[in-house]
Amino acid sequence: EVQLVESGGGLVQAGGSLRLSCAASGFTFDDFAVGWVRQAPGKEREGVSCISSDDGNPYYTESVKGRFTISRDNAKNTVYLQMNSLKPEDTAVYYCAIPYYSPREYRSSCLQGLDYYGMDYWGKGTLVTVSS
Repeated sequence: EVQLVESGGGLVQAGGSLRLSCAASGFTFDDFAVGWVRQAPGKEREGVSCISSDDGNPYYTESVKGRFTISRDNAKNTVYLQMNSLKPEDTAVYYCAIPYYSPREYRSSCLQGLDYYGMDYWGKGTLVTVSS
């Protein structure tokens, strides 16, 4: 069974930091790009960041550039999102996602032209709340 389990969310004051983790199992982790997608209350889901299978050039949505850093440890089947200088507008449920249903040739890459970088299989999410 494919599983993506997020952790690390919580309540933090503006300006603070959190590190989210996504533990993956049930598939060949090294073959897949992994993304972080968030959904704020009352808003649509938004692609936040994505990293390719080979740890190549990561992508970030404009609002988090310079503050968030995505990384992966293929030996641990885990992806991280380091979030610094958090703002109240970063408050959201953060989901880890992979392009599980994509054709094999697209699974290793972040597809910048598609919604959520082409991610289509989600974890259950972890809540991040940033207080002002």
